[in-house]
Amino acid sequence: MRLLVVEDEKRIADFLCRGLQGAGYAVDAAGTGGVALEHTHATDYDLVILDLMLPDMDGLQVLEKIRNRKVGPPVLILSARGALDDRVKGLEAGADDYLTKPFAFVELLARVRALLRRGQPTPEKLQVADLGLDAIRRKVTRGGEAIELAPKEFGILEYMMRNRGRPLSRTMIVEHVWDMDYDGLTNIVDVYIRHLRSKIDDRYQQKLIQTVRGIGYMIDAPDKPPERPVEQAPERLA
Repeated sequence: MRLLVVEDEKRIADFLCRGLQGAGYAVDAAGTGGVALEHTHATDYDLVILDLMLPDMDGLQVLEKIRNRKVGPPVLILSARGALDDRVKGLEAGADDYLTKPFAFVELLARVRALLRRGQPTPEKLQVADLGLDAIRRKVTRGGEAIELAPKEFGILEYMMRNRGRPLSRTMIVEHVWDMDYDGLTNIVDVYIRHLRSKIDDRYQQKLIQTVRGIGYMIDAPDKPPERPVEQAPERLA
């Protein structure tokens, strides 16, 4: 999932970005309201963390413009303005949550996770055939057998499972899982898809990760009982 941190104090912004990246999220940062709005117009974020005291405009103006969109991400206000009137004003303006500075990162992370769970049809546990993913405990199983995934592998798989049956381009995958723009040259998505297939598909007759020619990848399965695992084929030499 991809988050946007809108914070003009670089020390706090860096702290938030490092912590959220360590928790498995892709994170962009904006130091002004103008840059924040450019980001939100160009990218579909899963959550925005918004400071109110920005150098070019009040954070509530940014919030108002985000809320004017047909579909906008949840917004968590993170501000030194801790008075009751400020909190009420922020929530009435459309914020989904309000946390005052100073704050404990563990509380911020808990609130982020709670907001991300809202409105999700399967907020914690995702299922495709006999492949299961627990987004909170960050566990993956297939046929009841635990599968160990690296953080980026988990991020790609979660994104694909939340979009079951929807072809996803390499650009979409990179923008939601990595902190970089897709430059059309990297094959990093293909490499990670190969890693995922080796862990969740190769031992099974029913393949879940599908290549969509000219677009990218998709995860889905026919409505039929899961197959039993087959013996691992010997590794071929290059």
